[in-house]
Amino acid sequence: MGGSLAWEVIGVIDTEGDCAEWSFPAEPGAVRGARAVVRGQLRDWGLDAVGDIAALLVSELVTNSLRHATGPIGVRLVRPVGSVATLLVEVSDPLPDPPRERAASPEEEGGRGLQLVAHSSSRWGTRPADAGKTVWFELSVPG
Repeated sequence: MGGSLAWEVIGVIDTEGDCAEWSFPAEPGAVRGARAVVRGQLRDWGLDAVGDIAALLVSELVTNSLRHATGPIGVRLVRPVGSVATLLVEVSDPLPDPPRERAASPEEEGGRGLQLVAHSSSRWGTRPADAGKTVWFELSVPG
């Protein structure tokens, strides 16, 4: 795996205005790359206050996608505008099946990603996409 972030990111689709979107190959480096671009974009937008939690939750969702998907994984951020103090974060993959929240036993290493998303975000959900699905969550941005 190369040391350059540009090698992991397929391409920045749109970073103008209030939306930033990336596509990653379904490879282990996608988790690290997604975390880095989310933190960097939120820093650029002056939203460092939610950078750590957003990066953590994106890591969990990209990891979930990697376990099952073989196609590209999309990450999209929508910055709050006006008086709306909510950051929208979306992770998409080509699998149509929505993820299921489950109760992991204390001995299990995994299985807590959606629980973490549910407890850390103000709202979250899933929706079908043209090819696959999108898992989204909202984070309140401190004023």
